[in-house]
Amino acid sequence: MLTHTQIWSAIDKLAARSKLTASGLAKKAGLDPTTFNKSKRITPEGRPRWPSTESVAKALAATNTKVDTFVTLITDGGKQTISNVPLIGFAEAGAGGYFDDGGFPVGKGWEETALPSVTDEHAYALEISGDSMKPAYRNGDVIVVSPAAPVRKGDRVVVKTKGGEVTVKELKRKTTKLIELKSLNAEHRDRSLPMSEVEWIARIVWVSQ
Repeated sequence: MLTHTQIWSAIDKLAARSKLTASGLAKKAGLDPTTFNKSKRITPEGRPRWPSTESVAKALAATNTKVDTFVTLITDGGKQTISNVPLIGFAEAGAGGYFDDGGFPVGKGWEETALPSVTDEHAYALEISGDSMKPAYRNGDVIVVSPAAPVRKGDRVVVKTKGGEVTVKELKRKTTKLIELKSLNAEHRDRSLPMSEVEWIARIVWVSQ
């Protein structure tokens, strides 16, 4: 059951993701600056006051936050924390200078995005461009990649070849000599790559859709 405390806590977390106060979030959304203030959350008679659907929708639009992300902020029970992870576009990931030989993010050119934290301090985010990975991932989705996470059969992974190609697939099989990858889009063929051609492989641990 959705509670008054949960919804207001989620709004506070939404503001924190954008490094704003509750008042700053209201201003950014084009609302009265006091809309989300704590003093407005209880009526003078002592009854809980709930934020309007319109004000929440404007806050989501102003912070470019999707509804499912906001639902996560509501339902995490305060256990999930938000942290900043480095972010680049998927199309840029194949260029040199963004990763070391182990697939860990390095160098300049990374932006930052606030997302639910993961245990890998070297985790990073890639923003999907185009629709070649539909229906799993669509243009604008953000995936969080953990280079330190163990990779198992059935995981969705990012693979970079020594030739500089970066691709997202589902891992079907991995041996010391070969990896077999299943395409996320039925219009594209599955692939097999010799491990000698693979620079690194990393597991996708979260997606914002």
